[in-house]
Amino acid sequence: MRMIPLGGSTLSAPSVILGLMRIADMGDAEIRTLVGTALDAGITMFDHADIYGRDHLCEERFGSALGWGAGEREQVIVQTKCGIRFGWFDFSCEHILSSVDQSLAALRTDYIDVLLLHRPDALVEPEEVAKAFDALSASGKVRHFGVSNHTRGQLELLHSVVDQPLVANQLQLSVTHADMIAEGVALNMRHDQSVVRTDGILDYCRLTGTTVQAWSPFQNGDGTGPFLGDTTRFGELNAVIDRLAAEYSVAPEAIATAWITRHPADIQVVLGTTRPERVRAAAAGAGLRLGREQWYEVFRAAGYIVP
Repeated sequence: MRMIPLGGSTLSAPSVILGLMRIADMGDAEIRTLVGTALDAGITMFDHADIYGRDHLCEERFGSALGWGAGEREQVIVQTKCGIRFGWFDFSCEHILSSVDQSLAALRTDYIDVLLLHRPDALVEPEEVAKAFDALSASGKVRHFGVSNHTRGQLELLHSVVDQPLVANQLQLSVTHADMIAEGVALNMRHDQSVVRTDGILDYCRLTGTTVQAWSPFQNGDGTGPFLGDTTRFGELNAVIDRLAAEYSVAPEAIATAWITRHPADIQVVLGTTRPERVRAAAAGAGLRLGREQWYEVFRAAGYIVP
């Protein structure tokens, strides 16, 4: 599996990440099977958040089920997030530090590889974030920092006071929810696709060495479920994906993954599945490089215009 640098830092990571937001009710053996399948498929990065399962529960299930020793822990990248407090947001220094300590205890590890601020806090005081990041970096509790769902302006605000590189921005992206890509293709046209909704966030992340992590890579983007297999609303798209899947002898999930990883921004794909077979299917797409014509065919089939 292709390894990519996170934000130009010394941290190299796989192009597919396994998100573990749905493991709260899984047994130890099921979690070990899921993680083992990911590792066998070349996925060595695991994504958490303090709110997954509520109150660090998914982190705790992960740490308890795996019980990794120091040697095993060094072979993987553990990422977690903080800042959401069920109805409000909290990027205060006190909360960031407290959340990290709780995550470390739950995950049963001495350090977190990547800490993301989880969605923007409208009341953010960048100096508070900088203070927390400095303390976490100096103590060795966190090695790299980033954000999720942040705009260009919000990133620029943090960059103005935070010394550490912001190595990642986790953003929703799939072939049917690809405004950050599609709006530039239709620039200067009187078409809905040309409306700028993302303020050039993808190009800004490329310019600043911030790796985009695509969450919900198989969801249609409106909260009503996946586009894969939905032939009623996405018949043409599924027909193209299925044909390409047959040509490459892979599952449709691999084509949906490959469409994202083909982009030269070196985007990481965050899987949210708990099914080992889907992990294997999606991971196969990371090593598949779609041709330009194929990439644009999928793009058009998703409903976007290519002038």
